[in-house]
Amino acid sequence: MIAHTLSMRLQRRGIHYAWVIVALTFFTGLASSAALGLPGALLQPLSKEFGWGVDQVSSALALRFALFGLIGPFAAILMERFGLRNVMVTALGLICAGSLLALGMTQFWQLVLLWGVMLGVGSGMTALVLSAVVSTRWFESRRGLVVGVLTASSATGQLIFLPVGAWLVERFGWRMAVVPVLVACALVALAVFGLMRNRPSDVGLAPFGAAGPALPAAQGAGAAPVLGFATPFRVLREASRSGVFWLLAGSFFICGLSTNGLIQTHFISLCGDAGMGPVPAASVLAMMGAFDLIGTILSGWLSDRYDNRKLLFWYYSLRGLSLLWLPYSEFTLYGLSLFAMFYGLDWIATVPPTVRLVAITFGKEKAGMVFGWIFAAHQLGAALAAYGAGQVRTLLLTYNPALLAAGAACLVAALMVLAVRVQPARAAAPAGASAA
Repeated sequence: MIAHTLSMRLQRRGIHYAWVIVALTFFTGLASSAALGLPGALLQPLSKEFGWGVDQVSSALALRFALFGLIGPFAAILMERFGLRNVMVTALGLICAGSLLALGMTQFWQLVLLWGVMLGVGSGMTALVLSAVVSTRWFESRRGLVVGVLTASSATGQLIFLPVGAWLVERFGWRMAVVPVLVACALVALAVFGLMRNRPSDVGLAPFGAAGPALPAAQGAGAAPVLGFATPFRVLREASRSGVFWLLAGSFFICGLSTNGLIQTHFISLCGDAGMGPVPAASVLAMMGAFDLIGTILSGWLSDRYDNRKLLFWYYSLRGLSLLWLPYSEFTLYGLSLFAMFYGLDWIATVPPTVRLVAITFGKEKAGMVFGWIFAAHQLGAALAAYGAGQVRTLLLTYNPALLAAGAACLVAALMVLAVRVQPARAAAPAGASAA
């Protein structure tokens, strides 16, 4: 009732309710990404308090990344069966519960359960698949821009919460750093419960930019086919016959390996090895988040207008060069600022062009699930880097080999995306054939 009333009031002012959905999805991504990224600031505090090695803590965080990705294809099914609102509220509830219970943990298995399993599953239900589903359901035009804005929410979460979290760790201990994220997730869950709707037809609207008339609610969600949990595997089997799928999945595996798993998890610890405190290190991460916010939104705008393969080539190339240079930056303010700018601009900028290529190649109806599997590859790469970089640091007492390997892998990914040959799906060809 509240959503329908608000929709009519906004409609009278020329504002489509789709932008309310974008705002709710943005803040959901912001809160869940803050929860996902915060443990990276707690590697050394947890190690000091409980005596767990960096490699042990990294293994728990690696599990969170793996589940974060593997839940994605099935999250699309959950959204079809139970609706966007129910899935988002449940996911935020899991994150809240995991964060709250973690305040009293004393054993390593509790870390694995709370921040490995619960945080991984909860954040996975609101991962980038949610952005893909929202953009395709609610928008006929501006999809690239919408995906860019929604993807940038993870950068904004980092921008807002990490410096605050690092400051709270120094002043009050790691438990207090969890509280802002916990409160944010709870508040967003309340907003989503009151205002989120599954499809434009639920509030008597057509998708933003659609030429046709608004559909009655009965023709919206109720007309959607009931999909089984075997559907993602069937979609995977069909998609895996395409070379485009493997090129995008392989490049996205490297994307996760070089971002979430490596920098998001280990950057503060890496800076600590160089003598930099957690607050300045988190501030550099926040700087990356600011540049990524700009870069990802700009990438969404560009993906609607230019060859997505060439965009991805430049994104992966710049990221790879910045990672190869990081060990030689001497961790000065100038060196880290330069790294933050180049690395931050394309941290998540790879997502809008990748989503666009998936939608063009596999069609609108399958885009969410196919991208879910490609995103699963992303998070498996992140899990490998989170665990592997921790092992490298434990065995060699330096992160440099992990940084150099990730940089070289990004250059390989840049060449992979140039090999993509897009053949638009029949249903999607008229809408997107010129965008690739």
